[in-house]
Amino acid sequence: MNDSTTLSIPDSYDQISETLRTAELILDDAVENAKTLFHTLVLSSHDEDKIVSRVVVLREFNLKERYLRFHTDARAPKIKHFKKNSNASLLGYDPSLKIQLKLQGNVDVHFNDDVTKSSWNESTTRSKKCYSVEGGSSLKIENPSEYDLKDGNIEDGYLNFAVLKFKYTSLEFLYLKSSGHRRAIHSWNEGLVSNWLVP
Repeated sequence: MNDSTTLSIPDSYDQISETLRTAELILDDAVENAKTLFHTLVLSSHDEDKIVSRVVVLREFNLKERYLRFHTDARAPKIKHFKKNSNASLLGYDPSLKIQLKLQGNVDVHFNDDVTKSSWNESTTRSKKCYSVEGGSSLKIENPSEYDLKDGNIEDGYLNFAVLKFKYTSLEFLYLKSSGHRRAIHSWNEGLVSNWLVP
């Protein structure tokens, strides 16, 4: 077993089912474990003719329904990107685990609905404050100090709060080890199909 984490995961992979099970354990742990690099993943999407990437914080991993949940500012440019083209990919790598996970899927944007209300109620006061900043994410400004977090009614931030639900259709697992790398892809169409890939 891997000594660099509290997770009980294999140190070699001979059964393809082990790669999916390990990926699921890693993502489940990463929701609450801020020490793992899988707590912050890179989410990439299309913006017209460009690929745009940003780091997102994992808030939920739902194994049964195959989605990951992230929070964002509803005023951020990526909201428009996802409404035009929901295709996206997620990438994470933790060198202590020697594991990379790459997921392909689609993003659903939630705003002022049951999903956002539930997520907002679960959020910490510190997290809620971020959504009360004037102007909105990525707005061009002259003086950044004017946009520092200020005291006020943090519940007002809900008006700027959105949830991204990333529903994955494939999950690629890569384990790097000098004695033998392992790469596998798991895809869901009619059902689960798993294949080994050349590392």
